[in-house]
Amino acid sequence: MAMKSVNPGVRKIARERIGVLFRLAEEVVRIDPALADRYVDLARRIAMKQRIRLDRELRRRFCHHCYRFLAPGVNMRVRVHRGRVVITCGHCQHRSRYPLGRPHV
Repeated sequence: MAMKSVNPGVRKIARERIGVLFRLAEEVVRIDPALADRYVDLARRIAMKQRIRLDRELRRRFCHHCYRFLAPGVNMRVRVHRGRVVITCGHCQHRSRYPLGRPHV
């Protein structure tokens, strides 16, 4: 296995590539869900290889149990319950719970 790159330019390219893969997954999820899952897998592997932490928006776009791409209304359910957003994966029924943001006064 190749070693992690120390060049910061490579990490920048990796971040761009991850963003592109998630955008492609969002475009293709209704047509070919397996391809969208493959894009997420590639993005995760790039992030792990370069030790890049995924942004919050990207982390919430895939199931952390079966690693499938999640699209509202296609293969996920979103509910609000007791001050939390509950996202249920349509494939494995895994529930992810995120706190609702407090309103700014």
